[in-house]
Amino acid sequence: MTNDHPQSPPPPPPPPPPRTGTEPPALTRSPFASDTFTSATFVTVGSGPLLALASVWLLTRVGMVLLLLRDSLGIGGVGREVDLYHHWYGQFAQGTFPPGDVTWQYPPGAGLVIMSPGILPWLTYFQAFVALALLADAVIACALARADSARLTHGAWFWVCGLPLLLHLPLARYDVQTTALAVLALLALGGRSTAAHLLGGALAGIGAMVKVWPVLTLIGTPRGRTTKEAWTAAVVAAVALLATLALFFSGPLGFLRQQGDRGIQIESLGGTALALAQATGAWPGRVEFRYGAFEYVGPYVSSIGHLALLLTVIAFGWLLLWRLQARRWTPATPLDAALTAVLLFTATSRVISPQYMIWLLGLAAVCLTCRDTVMRPVALLLLPAAALSSLAYPVLYDQVIEGTAQGLTVMVLRNALLLAAALLAARRLWTSTVATTVE
Repeated sequence: MTNDHPQSPPPPPPPPPPRTGTEPPALTRSPFASDTFTSATFVTVGSGPLLALASVWLLTRVGMVLLLLRDSLGIGGVGREVDLYHHWYGQFAQGTFPPGDVTWQYPPGAGLVIMSPGILPWLTYFQAFVALALLADAVIACALARADSARLTHGAWFWVCGLPLLLHLPLARYDVQTTALAVLALLALGGRSTAAHLLGGALAGIGAMVKVWPVLTLIGTPRGRTTKEAWTAAVVAAVALLATLALFFSGPLGFLRQQGDRGIQIESLGGTALALAQATGAWPGRVEFRYGAFEYVGPYVSSIGHLALLLTVIAFGWLLLWRLQARRWTPATPLDAALTAVLLFTATSRVISPQYMIWLLGLAAVCLTCRDTVMRPVALLLLPAAALSSLAYPVLYDQVIEGTAQGLTVMVLRNALLLAAALLAARRLWTSTVATTVE
């Protein structure tokens, strides 16, 4: 039986409650707004369409390539690192990790990145390496843009505009590839499925075999199923990769011997302390080129090295304590924890190479893809730190080596920003997950 009479229209919905005048519209509120960080604190370029993001990426990367091709800025020679990679490539072709080479201080998975230019045989090694670095950079930008698809956050813009602050150095180091593994791991771990957790863990495990630090992306995984699945996948992936490399190449663990002999690099916080002491005449040491880097040699250097290791252990202990004490987990907590962990380990390291900033920029960009993050002020500190890192190397590196007033000023400012960022990140992570209220 049918009803020949149309139904009366439904009553109109009730009007929305009036705004109080202090509540901003949901889609216009700055994603950088927070209790200590407002839209007035940071000038953004806006999320914009994907075409704008792609255009800025293309223009900035062309500039980076041109700088690398010229490679005469400051001390110059940034691209010489790729020549060293090419030398190692020849040794890998003979079936061995660099034997007895004090400059080889990387986990065995790094060999895969060093060998990867071989997949582009129509290019020279240098050309292929730069092309693959640009590809990894583009993958990071695309992944962040996808996470930013709601256009409410600025992670993709932070990466695209932040990386060029390091000039052409990112294209001549394999840290962009490592950062890509960490970024993809964190974004995958944000998924709800078991497959996503396994993928994120596997990428973190592979990243750890490439340059150790990506394993810290797992420090903030939510307790329970996610942590179990991610860490299991990480261990399985790392062991499988190590076993495969050990099967085909000899000496995969030789890097441990070289890494243990490292001293205090001139760009580290300990190095800055020694430089200040040297400038005042309180320390009689000198700078030498050792283990592929400029390091301080003289009295108290070994003691400062041991102190740096102790501080690293303390940082690790704090991270474990945080994980045990954390009570509140948001979608941003794993991202914030990863950035905090890498910052703490960077600040306490005996070596703070300029390429370390690539890691920090990538992790900060991932944090900014989540509106719940508490790391916005930390991300702000990393931008001038990256710019100062470029001043330190390659622009003023000869003055940093000589310990002039200008070189010393740059290093003090850069390392002060890194230390402030590390301490601020630790404080905000703790207060957002452990403390009763967020200050």
